[in-house]
Amino acid sequence: MSGVRPAVLAGSFYPAQPNELRHELAAHLARAAGAVGAPERPPKLIVVPHAGHAYSGDVAALAYAALARWRERIRRVVLLGPNHRVALRGLAAPTVDAFETPLGRVALDAAALHALESLEQVIWTDKPHAPEHSLEVQLPFLQQVLGSGFGLVPLLVGQAGAEEVAEVLERVWGGEETLVVVSSDLSHYQSDARARVTDAVTAGRILHFATDLRGEEACGAAALNGALLVARRHGLVPRLLGLATSADVPQGEAARVVGYGAIAFDPAPGVDDDAALGRVLPALARAAIGQALNQPTPAPAGDPSALNRPGACFVTLRDAAGRLRGCIGHLEASRALGADVRANALAAAFEDPRFAPLTAAEWPGLAIEVSVLDAPERIEAADEAAALAALRPGEDGLILEWRGARATLLPQVWQDYPEPAQFMAALKRKARLPAAFWSDDLQLWRYRVRSFGEGASHPARIGTP
Repeated sequence: MSGVRPAVLAGSFYPAQPNELRHELAAHLARAAGAVGAPERPPKLIVVPHAGHAYSGDVAALAYAALARWRERIRRVVLLGPNHRVALRGLAAPTVDAFETPLGRVALDAAALHALESLEQVIWTDKPHAPEHSLEVQLPFLQQVLGSGFGLVPLLVGQAGAEEVAEVLERVWGGEETLVVVSSDLSHYQSDARARVTDAVTAGRILHFATDLRGEEACGAAALNGALLVARRHGLVPRLLGLATSADVPQGEAARVVGYGAIAFDPAPGVDDDAALGRVLPALARAAIGQALNQPTPAPAGDPSALNRPGACFVTLRDAAGRLRGCIGHLEASRALGADVRANALAAAFEDPRFAPLTAAEWPGLAIEVSVLDAPERIEAADEAAALAALRPGEDGLILEWRGARATLLPQVWQDYPEPAQFMAALKRKARLPAAFWSDDLQLWRYRVRSFGEGASHPARIGTP
């Protein structure tokens, strides 16, 4: 990489003079300081607006104000935003080695960018970056609160699916040293009263990790969908910091406004993400079954707060010879993950209609696996050939629904049916439909899982990079 992407919006979206810019940023941050708490750990992900600072600066500052205390810890910022002016398929990474603002240059994190080179959805071009404001307006805030000690990974997101964005983010996710910033305004050009209702609904969807946001809800929808998918996988905890519209500033007009929101996503207290779940979930399932069989079973070590958040799982049991002994679960989160694990473990052991209830004699050789499901994604297919082409062998779990019939196969079942046509036929048979059946009103969803087996410190990330 070589060259510098200059500040093209200084003097319009924010002041061009360094001292004036610092004074303006300090004022925004001071107004926000009393409105937000001080989290115990640095936020992992923030969502911030990208209008001119005079319009959205106070809202953006709600997210940025909490970062100052972590300036020695945050060493990398992954910055995603929509492209407004240049058509783009995928994600655009720049080829320059720094971005510039009136406060100085921000060096790009060459090592992190290098990690993205093998991804087909990432293209290397400066063209969409040159006129774009969604990333540039965030840089002065980052420089003000983090100083000059961080490297930048700036990515513009065009037409890209949630999984495409998520795959990129997983490559550079890192730990507490990495902050992800998603730049997005909310609704555009409605009346102030209508925008506030619309944006409140959108904020609620973001807080519940929606991955099907639309451009009319948030102009950074494509980036948000991918970021929320990863945030959910990593068990982040959302906090709504504030909502406003352009009518909240003196120069704003109530008849036609833009909505702004600030949201932070924090690591769950005391949770080492998947590693902690990998230790606790199988033990939780074993404890539930052991208690029912009057078998002494140690209580799970640790209690991740993720167990108290909504989650959906399947519990799979195998006998001493490795044969399936029971598998029961739920496709959609309707209760806390911990409760779902306990209930599904008992159902797999004693209520799976394919097997007799588990006995104490089988207890010593029993193996337990817990699969936590990501949110299902609808497959739009005109015919079966298109549906088969959309499947990712070895990665996708699949849900089928047709006029009251419903069935699913976990991604692990690809081991038995490695070809898409075989996998689909097995799913139809499970739904009590003929293997060759197809109907225009048949509906399909795919999903991915994190699989936690006993004795593993980390999960098998089925269907994730």
